[in-house]
Amino acid sequence: SFVQPSIPRFDGHYDHWAMLMENFLRSKEYWSLIETGYVEPEKGVEQSEAQRKRLEELKLKDLKVKNYLFQAIERKILETILVKNTSKQIWESMKRKFEGNARVKRSHLQALRKEFETLEMKAGEGVTEYFSRVLIVANKMRTYGEQMQDVTVVEKILRSLSEKFNYVVCSIEESKDIDQLSIDELQSSLMVHEQKFTKHSGEEQALKVTHEGIRATVECYKCHQLGHFQNECPTWNKEANYAEHEEEEEMLLMSYMDVNETQREDAWFLDSGCSNHMCGDKALFYNLNEDFRQIVKLGNNSKMSVLGKGNVRLKVNGFTHVVTEVFYVPELKNNLLSIGQLQEKGLSILIQNGSCKIYHPEKGLVIQTEMTTNRMFVLTAVPMPQKPTCLHTTVQEIAHLWHCRYGHLSHKGLRTLQYKKMVHGLPPLKSPTDVCTVCMIGKQHRDPIPKKANWRATQKLQLIHADICGPISPTSNSKKRYLICFIDDFTMKTWIYFMVEKSEALVIFKHYKNYVEKESGCSIKCLRTDQGGEFVSLEFNDFCKEQGIKRQLTTAYTPQ
Repeated sequence: SFVQPSIPRFDGHYDHWAMLMENFLRSKEYWSLIETGYVEPEKGVEQSEAQRKRLEELKLKDLKVKNYLFQAIERKILETILVKNTSKQIWESMKRKFEGNARVKRSHLQALRKEFETLEMKAGEGVTEYFSRVLIVANKMRTYGEQMQDVTVVEKILRSLSEKFNYVVCSIEESKDIDQLSIDELQSSLMVHEQKFTKHSGEEQALKVTHEGIRATVECYKCHQLGHFQNECPTWNKEANYAEHEEEEEMLLMSYMDVNETQREDAWFLDSGCSNHMCGDKALFYNLNEDFRQIVKLGNNSKMSVLGKGNVRLKVNGFTHVVTEVFYVPELKNNLLSIGQLQEKGLSILIQNGSCKIYHPEKGLVIQTEMTTNRMFVLTAVPMPQKPTCLHTTVQEIAHLWHCRYGHLSHKGLRTLQYKKMVHGLPPLKSPTDVCTVCMIGKQHRDPIPKKANWRATQKLQLIHADICGPISPTSNSKKRYLICFIDDFTMKTWIYFMVEKSEALVIFKHYKNYVEKESGCSIKCLRTDQGGEFVSLEFNDFCKEQGIKRQLTTAYTPQ
């Protein structure tokens, strides 16, 4: 038996419903009633028997179409349709309500164009899911009259894929004609590469599991417990700040600064929990109203007094900015910029991918800063004094001035230029009284590096050189980003170990020491490294003292 197709129910998505309903009515051969409808004869006009029969047939069909529409549309929507004598009137009313006129269509199309331009593949999103998102927007644009070609969709997808598909995109662009490449072919090609990525990730995870046993012997430098590194220590994170709202407190300051921290007058911390800009240095203010009084409350329930409000002039990246309505809090050790107050001034703050950008509605990007290692955004600004002050004046010698203008030409050369009148307007010059420090520095040279070292080891493991290289991009299959190198000064034999973090240096050195000492029958007597934090940590120094290993630290930026 033939299964009757179900009537499409209207779910709020008019474009999709209209397409399904049109296809349903065409299958019933009733679509002509929606397109042309039927016309009732005027009163007094005589009709033939065939005309009356034809009109009755059209009315019967129209009743059937209306019945389908009544079943497809909810009651609350039908009650808003004023005229529903014919199926054509009901259809046109739905079209006006949910599709709109030409102006509304244009607005929808503009919004869809913006959405299409900003589409990008999300992290962890599959090829099928991303293609679905792109094609939904593209088909909606076509519904609203956009001439969307397949090549436009293909180019959009290729330039918005995630970074792991970069080499795949380059391969497709080099080997295939983009104008002739269909969307289905592109999707199938990318899905094949995605399966390879998934398989490779599974193998990498299997390799990672085989190395998990090493973590059981790793000691944390902070809590000295086994099983995790220092950056994974559960006691590393500070206690979270919190704030209470009390009726009597008019202002609220979320950030809590340690009183023992070193104050930097050029550092301004961007704080989303701070209710107002605040500064503790009175010398940075101009137009300070010292009659203003207020109380601020910190996250540890302590209170500070506001002894004024004014403006601060800051110089950031060579441009001067004026920060208005800044509270003067003498007890505050760090300067704070309130993100909420910046937004009230019409500025836009965008925090993304470890970067904070501040935009002016007319000037565009005005300030940009990167996130620090402790996950804070610090703006380095040069404070400008209240009034320009002349602290020191000097009179520059004419001879020294022309000496600098001519690329530090000797005084004899300058006199030759003047004597032979080779330079028009060169005044008479006297012998300079001071020595040019720039010339003295420029003529200095370092001693040559000796081709042979003054001292070399005379036996194995008498002197070991060690250094760390990294971070290296891309990472290895087992997520290794650093390598540590050990060189025996006597035999010049080299050992290389790979690490995930620099903090593994001590663990690797212990393994290396046990291995080479048992293999050679000698013991390490001296270790020469740079002054990196992984080599000069308290744990590393204590271990070397316990084992009787002498330490030699090299000076930065000097050859061996």
